[in-house]
Amino acid sequence: VPVSFPFLCLTVSGGHTQLIRVNSHENMIILGETEDDAAGEAFDKCARMLGFPYPGGPFIDRHAGKGNPKAFNFPVPKAPGLNFSFSGLKTSVLYFLKARTTENPDFIKDNLNDLCASVQHTIIKALMQRLELAVKEQGIKTVVLAGGVSANSGLRNALLETAAKKGWKAGIPPMEYCTDNAAMIGISAYLAAREGKYGSLSDAVSARLPWSASAEELSEL
Repeated sequence: VPVSFPFLCLTVSGGHTQLIRVNSHENMIILGETEDDAAGEAFDKCARMLGFPYPGGPFIDRHAGKGNPKAFNFPVPKAPGLNFSFSGLKTSVLYFLKARTTENPDFIKDNLNDLCASVQHTIIKALMQRLELAVKEQGIKTVVLAGGVSANSGLRNALLETAAKKGWKAGIPPMEYCTDNAAMIGISAYLAAREGKYGSLSDAVSARLPWSASAEELSEL
């Protein structure tokens, strides 16, 4: 769905969980971010506890579709303001599994789908709670998903359902672009070039270069 400025972007990946107010291609304000683990990292760490290989997020998503999201009650991570925290969830799942597998060594295998559904439900609930709060505080009802975890079917459905209920306009990237870093870099380069921001082949790489860097600043790297 085409979106216009300003909009709120929920960026969710293995390394980032951020709520961003996007006023333009060059004007973005971080409203909240993770204080510890990113949401994608929480997916992967919980997946490892359940016996899945890395990256485990897609495996949890696949099994979650066949399970009951309310089978097991894990605490929804909380953090001040619009920030996120997922390290507590990881610890909660770890101790829960240790206790249950002590009683029944086959507990994970016997309840795999429900465990995946419950973990996924908890992570998505934490994300959506903060997104709803950001919409209320900013007065912006156009919301966009970005990052590798935007491929998660549960998160995509949760955003679409919430948008329909609350009258938001939701933008979700096609599945093939959710984990395509080349597309992300390509559009960033296009937008920079359109504003006359060029570097040269001799420039040093800087992963933390501010988006607002001028052509002169680029040439000094």
